[in-house]
Amino acid sequence: MTTGWAICVLVIAFLLGQILDLLSFFSEVTVPLAISLLTTALAAPVVDRLQGFGLPRRLAAVIVVVAGLAVFGGILTVVGSQVAGQFDQLRDDVSEGLRQVQMWLRTGPLGLSDEQLNDLIDRGRESLQGADTEVVSQAAAVGTTLGHFLAGLFIVLFATFFFCAEGSRMWRWVVSLLPAAARPELNASGQVAWVSLTAFVRATVLVALADAIGVAAGAVLLGVPLALALGLLVFVGAFVPIIGAAISGSVAVLVALVAQGPVVALLMLGAVVLVQQLESHVLQPFLMGRFVAVHPLGIILAIAAGLVAGGVVGALIAVPLVACANAVGKHLAGRDTDDDPHPETAGELTTDTAHDPTHPGNVSTSAGDDPIDPSETAGPTTQPRSAH
Repeated sequence: MTTGWAICVLVIAFLLGQILDLLSFFSEVTVPLAISLLTTALAAPVVDRLQGFGLPRRLAAVIVVVAGLAVFGGILTVVGSQVAGQFDQLRDDVSEGLRQVQMWLRTGPLGLSDEQLNDLIDRGRESLQGADTEVVSQAAAVGTTLGHFLAGLFIVLFATFFFCAEGSRMWRWVVSLLPAAARPELNASGQVAWVSLTAFVRATVLVALADAIGVAAGAVLLGVPLALALGLLVFVGAFVPIIGAAISGSVAVLVALVAQGPVVALLMLGAVVLVQQLESHVLQPFLMGRFVAVHPLGIILAIAAGLVAGGVVGALIAVPLVACANAVGKHLAGRDTDDDPHPETAGELTTDTAHDPTHPGNVSTSAGDDPIDPSETAGPTTQPRSAH
């Protein structure tokens, strides 16, 4: 018995490794598709609402995709104009900061002489000059990366459009590939995964928006330059739970240190910490909490595995993937808090069935909740499993 289980685990691990290698090999396609799925989870309810007003679904999908692209371009334009307008000021602040650092190295506890400082400066210049050749040699690689980015952007746009417009038909095709006996279970599991993914993306966007507004407002009040750019950076970083917003917020502290000095940097650090505390103790439990229940240790391990497997993009995709897997696993196991034989520990790693998308009784088949509607698939339906 033990040997059989060990063999099964090894085979599953081997297959997962092969799948990850295959996805990594086709990363220029799989990564945009994964991003388009996350985008669809956010955009599909708007498409459903427009369709409810009488618009054809394809036209509603076109409007949502074009509007989203316009908003994204507008944000980049505003941030770019702010960076361009404050670049000269920031350059002067950097020069002044370096002068203060040199003065501290002379008069501070290190007590470096002018000759030692000049030697350090010469070494820094030599390092920069040596890096020039590397920059030139990497110009072609940058051009190739830009081409890949544009191709990925087009894949994201077109995939998001088709997922929003024809997601239910695509899902029916996927389900039809399996034997008839397995279709009902795949149908229900896919529905549960989609509800969990939609909830996760909506909650993450709200949390990221609150973090960005808080850090940007703190930067404006303290007179730190590039406030909008810092807010956008925090917004993107917040999509990596627990550590993303903290790392991006440290950039705001560094900019404050260079531009305004250590006192303002400490105040900026306090603002970032305050925003993080608000996120951890108010926003995360309220918006995600029991609705997208993934243990913090699971989140950290998922982020680490995502970084190893796919870099920054892997870290962005890992947590929603784990959330969906957690929801589907609990659905297949038929677990809920009412049937837990140990109710005193149920609140730690389980969810409230009244708000749990993984509980079979709470899964919605309406178009507003499930743009990739698996309820339209062919084949008989099955009753949800009950835990015994």
